[in-house]
Amino acid sequence: MIQKANNDEQRRVSTIADLLNGGDRKAAAVEYAYFVKRYSQQVLDFTVRMVSNRADAEELAQNTFVKAFNRFETFEGRASFLTWVSRIAYNESINHLKRRKLRWIDVDDAQIADSRIDDDELSAGREERISLMEDALDCLPPDERMLVQLYYYEDKPLQEIAYVMDVEPNTLAVRLHRIRKKLLIMIKHKENEQV
Repeated sequence: MIQKANNDEQRRVSTIADLLNGGDRKAAAVEYAYFVKRYSQQVLDFTVRMVSNRADAEELAQNTFVKAFNRFETFEGRASFLTWVSRIAYNESINHLKRRKLRWIDVDDAQIADSRIDDDELSAGREERISLMEDALDCLPPDERMLVQLYYYEDKPLQEIAYVMDVEPNTLAVRLHRIRKKLLIMIKHKENEQV
């Protein structure tokens, strides 16, 4: 389920839309500052998780709010402002990473298809396994890492993540399953290297 805007947020959105429609961008920007102040830390945390570089993340977060203000008329209220702006932050971060052309560890699709996954194997509490899991997460492409982060660590519903990532919820469920398999393969590979 996608989180909807509360009444106060809806009122502020309506005020900003009216001001923009009336041509008063300055007054709209003053009202918009509420959203920047309220959600800037969350958007910054989001972009840091995506790009893993604080300076780049700060610039991306700032660009996200500027872009959201410039596209404010596209905000339909189907989701909360935070969810909507997170979608913009996600796209900004992915585009930034594409420009940097980073390489990620690729696990062969045949390995993923052939592997069986046991959730107990992934959640085994040994400190070494936890460390290997964190290392494996760092090796995932940013969109996969973000999906794991939002779903497992932040307990976001698939519907909301799907909105942010602009993907169908069923597609995300399949991706999550494949990512878990990929993580398990990566962990087992690292464990075998340590033996």
